[in-house]
Amino acid sequence: MVLDLIAQLDTEKARRIKTENLLRQLLAAKSGRRSEQITDEQLALFEAELKAQGVNVEDLAKGDTGDGPDDQNPPSAADSTGSVPRGRRPLPGHLKRERIVHDLDEAEKHCSACSQDLREFGEETSERYEYIPAQLIVIEDVCKKYACDCTVKTAGKPSQPIEKSTAGAGLLAQVIVAKHADHLPLHRQSKIFRRFGIDLSVQTMCGWMGQCAGLLDPLYLCLKDFVLSSKVVGTDDTPVKVLDRNLPHTRKGRIWPYIGDRDHPGAIFHYTPTRERAGPEAFLKDFRGYLQADAYVVYDSFFTDPDRGLVEVGCWAHCRRHFHDALENDQARMGSALAMIAHLYGVEKAARKSGLRGEERRLAREHGARPVLLQLHAYLLGIQNQVVPKSQSGQAVAYALKNWTALTRYCGDGDLEIDNNGTERSLRGWAIGRSNWTFFGSDAGGRTAAVLGSFVTSCELLKIDPFAWFRDVLSRIADHPFRRLEELLPHRWAQAV
Repeated sequence: MVLDLIAQLDTEKARRIKTENLLRQLLAAKSGRRSEQITDEQLALFEAELKAQGVNVEDLAKGDTGDGPDDQNPPSAADSTGSVPRGRRPLPGHLKRERIVHDLDEAEKHCSACSQDLREFGEETSERYEYIPAQLIVIEDVCKKYACDCTVKTAGKPSQPIEKSTAGAGLLAQVIVAKHADHLPLHRQSKIFRRFGIDLSVQTMCGWMGQCAGLLDPLYLCLKDFVLSSKVVGTDDTPVKVLDRNLPHTRKGRIWPYIGDRDHPGAIFHYTPTRERAGPEAFLKDFRGYLQADAYVVYDSFFTDPDRGLVEVGCWAHCRRHFHDALENDQARMGSALAMIAHLYGVEKAARKSGLRGEERRLAREHGARPVLLQLHAYLLGIQNQVVPKSQSGQAVAYALKNWTALTRYCGDGDLEIDNNGTERSLRGWAIGRSNWTFFGSDAGGRTAAVLGSFVTSCELLKIDPFAWFRDVLSRIADHPFRRLEELLPHRWAQAV
């Protein structure tokens, strides 16, 4: 009976600890700071723990601790100069200038002291921003008619994105960009348009976006071919709520991003009603190369089948997150692992600052990161039997060891990244958007959002204005030759303008 009671207490204790950890994570996700950055003070403590365990930290590559998803961003001007610019910066030169001259009254141009007229000797100029509200105009297409005794001819007009619609390319571009780039729900856009004295219903704008997605679908397939011709493609997934008329509540659909490499800048999103393997399997059936993702089980069959031609690349950001989640309950062991992972990111930061790419970056990793990886692997094997398998610490160690080959593959190729943070950043817009527009109205709405969101994100990756791209492409695509459709892809469009 005593042994049985002890076993029950151990079970209840493990369940309580698991519940407390889940509650802590939920509270942190809702209102806490989500950064996984390690301070210099923490790193020093973790390295001291490593020394106490007999690990020679002097042999580890010295570097920065990394900064989670934003660690792969290029250094800013403040990083390179060591100082932050102070004071008011000049106003952008590309903005239109309107010169307003302020002059003295005629009576003020005469000096009362010496009775002479004042002479102009210069001017003092200052600049300020001014905002001019957007405006809607009505375009009248007037087609002249001509006739003779036997013939009637009418002048033609340019093709419109949606024939017989009251929406021009500029208005359609505004609705799309406001929804998918600025995360503004259609009902709020309808409220904005009412301030202009125009009544545009949500159903009308929703229909417009569906028709635009259908018009852009061939270009979407071209973008897919372009992105999947990359040497390495990053992927992930995020849940979205979807209305279902057959259910009393919403169900979960999935948005899958696929991000091209440095030579193929672009993003393609794919919507699936479920998280089953069939979605990414069908989408990636023609892709051959490196696939960087988390250790989601649906990808396992892709990498074990040699005929698929896919090579797995792990994500150290996902791996580090497991150790960071277990840090509070096991600072000694998890902190030591995080210290070594921080040195891996230090090598990446140093290579990025030096502008190393390809073979040069591979050699830098072999020299700086490979020794750290060997020590980390030996350390994880050493503590594997010291942690409870089902605890957070045990799961973190098991995740790293199970995926070790994929996690270390980046060291052998300078074109691969240490993590999949670039793909995760592409999902930020969806995370912000779903808190505003809340859900998709149907699976068809999910497919529409995937098509339009692909072009918005691709434009943002290339740092071009998505509104300018949509307005130009929507006005031309109906008459554009199908064989030259690739000319309208964002990267080709940016080169042409």
